[in-house]
Amino acid sequence: MKIILIRHGESEGNVIYEINDDPKRVVNLTARGRAQAEEAAERLREIPFTHAYASEFPRAQQTAAALLRHHALDLRIDARLNERRSGMDGQHVRVFNELVRPDYLHIKPPMGESFLEQMERVRSFLDEAATRHSDGTVLAVSHENPIVAALCLVSDAPELTAHRKLANCEWVELAWPAAQG
Repeated sequence: MKIILIRHGESEGNVIYEINDDPKRVVNLTARGRAQAEEAAERLREIPFTHAYASEFPRAQQTAAALLRHHALDLRIDARLNERRSGMDGQHVRVFNELVRPDYLHIKPPMGESFLEQMERVRSFLDEAATRHSDGTVLAVSHENPIVAALCLVSDAPELTAHRKLANCEWVELAWPAAQG
């Protein structure tokens, strides 16, 4: 399976550096985020997606709606594409970053998940999608952390890859299952 994982457009939370890891709390795209999604839709319009997924978060689904306007596909919602659970919804991202900085891969916030746990959640999604759509080209709209987790799954140096940053509406393309070296 070929999968394109794309980060949602700029959200209201991105602008104020606020954690939103509760999909029930609506945080929408900004006008800039909607424009980013439209630009990405134009750049991805020729890709023959066979299936499309998004996280439970409104900002991911809003981005997916823009991306799919050139494709006659139903959008499937999958919680395994959700943002990393921190248990710190509504707090400044600095609080989370300071907590996990000493050991980004292993530190687990009291009400959240470690990066390694998130990697396994994302692996579960990728494995199931590859089983269902082995010859497909899948679009998955998610968040920076889950996409970086996917990159770590194919990396020889996940400790370094885990610190990669993704811009809003930036995407990566992976073949899954990953080639064995």
